[in-house]
Amino acid sequence: MGFSRIEVVTSMNRLSNLKTALSKLGVSGMTVVQAIGCGVQKGTFEYEAEQNPEMELLPKQMIIIVVADEMIEKVVDTIKKELYTGHIGDGKIFVTPLSNVIRVRTGEEGADALK
Repeated sequence: MGFSRIEVVTSMNRLSNLKTALSKLGVSGMTVVQAIGCGVQKGTFEYEAEQNPEMELLPKQMIIIVVADEMIEKVVDTIKKELYTGHIGDGKIFVTPLSNVIRVRTGEEGADALK
């Protein structure tokens, strides 16, 4: 069984609904990190007429989730649905394969470490 790390970078106000939807899917944990950053638009707000020539770092959050590979599609589809507004700043999703997951307290590995 393989595992993947899903990292989501999005605006600050989208966490509550996403957390609820992922819990319903059976996602057993997540880490949320407050961050600042910008994407392709260099921190330009949608209502601004011109793109900034220099990057403007905006408040963001990074949500980190580890799931079994067979859950990736459902989890990513749920994230896209919950974060979509159609406006600049909806976010990005990064999926990276993991070789193992280990629970430090018990030494459990793989799927057992995610339960």
